[in-house]
Amino acid sequence: MDQVYLFSLTSKQADWLAHRQALIAENVANVNSPGYSAKELTPFAEVLNNTALAQRSSNPMHMVGYGGATAETEATQAATWDVKHSGNTVVVEQEMMKAGEVARDYSLNTSVVKSFHRMVMMTLRG
Repeated sequence: MDQVYLFSLTSKQADWLAHRQALIAENVANVNSPGYSAKELTPFAEVLNNTALAQRSSNPMHMVGYGGATAETEATQAATWDVKHSGNTVVVEQEMMKAGEVARDYSLNTSVVKSFHRMVMMTLRG
């Protein structure tokens, strides 16, 4: 049986989510700073594609795995909703939606770990 990398994968995602939350907080803190460009992280799926943590499939019908350095980029003006006269590209509503996504993804992450841990503990007891 191959090793299960679920705990490593969820740990990497939790780190990525924490970094994304910090960037969202930085964006909100600079909402009134002239010329400030909103920052965003590379999506987690792309981060995984660039890591050594590559999943293998034993059957061609299985889904291809993901593979990530976290890259911080400035959000392009096309990706944001509004550009103010001051040149600031931060939109509070958009940042709050991102914060909600982070909270939801973190909750899912911890639920998966909790369920997997319970499953492992059940197999050890029986």
